[in-house]
Amino acid sequence: MGANSRLTIATHALAWMALNERSGAELTTSEQIAGSVKTNPVVIRRLMSEMGKAGLISSQRGANAGWRLAKAPEAISLRDINDALGAEAAFAMHRNEPSAICPVARGIRPALAPVYARVDDAVSRELAATSLADVLRDTLGVDGA
Repeated sequence: MGANSRLTIATHALAWMALNERSGAELTTSEQIAGSVKTNPVVIRRLMSEMGKAGLISSQRGANAGWRLAKAPEAISLRDINDALGAEAAFAMHRNEPSAICPVARGIRPALAPVYARVDDAVSRELAATSLADVLRDTLGVDGA
């Protein structure tokens, strides 16, 4: 089971947009972002659609199409981005109903549910505590840029 990279890609895209805007650009295209992420522009457009629905970015259509951040990078948290992507729980119960005659099967869900809820709360708090501006600052600090 692999980890989901959508939050990483979306955050990369929005950080790139923030840097592009800081450099004076009014709009960013999917091709520009895709070049940095090293993915297909279609992947970026799908993510940007979700970011737009969440109000994190706005778009301009037509000959000079592109996106811009709808909020300052300081006002966008990683939780906002994750929520825009349809955040899912870190862990889930098994899909099949466990055996009613097994004592472990009867008790596993009630035992794990509060643990999983605490994990999800901790993840949500951590993501809320980090802004897009924090990510961009830390990213640029890696190579001394």
